[in-house]
Amino acid sequence: MKNEVEQQAWDFFQKAYSLQMKGELDEAIGLYEKSLDLHPTAEAYTFLGWTHSFKKDYEEGIAFCKKAIELDPAFGNPYNDIGAYLIEMGRIEEAIPWLEKALSAQRYDCRFFAYYNLGRVMEATWNWKEARDCYKKALNENSDYELAQNSLNFLNSLSE
Repeated sequence: MKNEVEQQAWDFFQKAYSLQMKGELDEAIGLYEKSLDLHPTAEAYTFLGWTHSFKKDYEEGIAFCKKAIELDPAFGNPYNDIGAYLIEMGRIEEAIPWLEKALSAQRYDCRFFAYYNLGRVMEATWNWKEARDCYKKALNENSDYELAQNSLNFLNSLSE
């Protein structure tokens, strides 16, 4: 049961997410910050970081994900997000330990994202067998994950 302040923070979080998905990033950032001012959560820090990544501000995204990890080291999302941002920044090898931490996190419902991102690392470093394995693991976690399926199909087409 949430108290009044926690409920208000949750309401700001939900509004922020809605705005983020509509592309209203600055407004979303403001509401995530209001949520965090009221009741800091790993989720709000992670989503604030994700919003900054939409603006290609990956360093800021990483900083907020690290705050999320400080609050809740068992939450897997920020580890994966840091890995994804490092990939986008071209810091491929640095992404690996973050993605591995995501995969071993106790509280992470979307492991397919981490497997997919690890597959991207393996593909970028020409480790195609490992990349295929990662994409297959992503699909085992979520058979509808099109990015993993498309990446697997592409790698399979290279060996035909």
